[in-house]
Amino acid sequence: MSLQERTEATVRAVLDAAPPPAVPADLCAEAMRRGGRTLRRRQAARRVLWLLLCAAVVAFVVWATMARPWVEPPDTTTPPLTGW
Repeated sequence: MSLQERTEATVRAVLDAAPPPAVPADLCAEAMRRGGRTLRRRQAARRVLWLLLCAAVVAFVVWATMARPWVEPPDTTTPPLTGW
């Protein structure tokens, strides 16, 4: 008898000896309720994250149009040379 056959025989004996566990009658309904609640929470979290992302993009665009970081600041270290 090989090790695999002994393992299979042991598992079969354990499964045959124990009665099947009792399953609650409302197990499916409870799982469906919890699954629906989890799904709604995930959808709400996804919507909030998209809303935050859109708000961040709008805030960045408004800041960029007001501050214009791509424009060089004017030189203020030396006065302009006029009248020479």
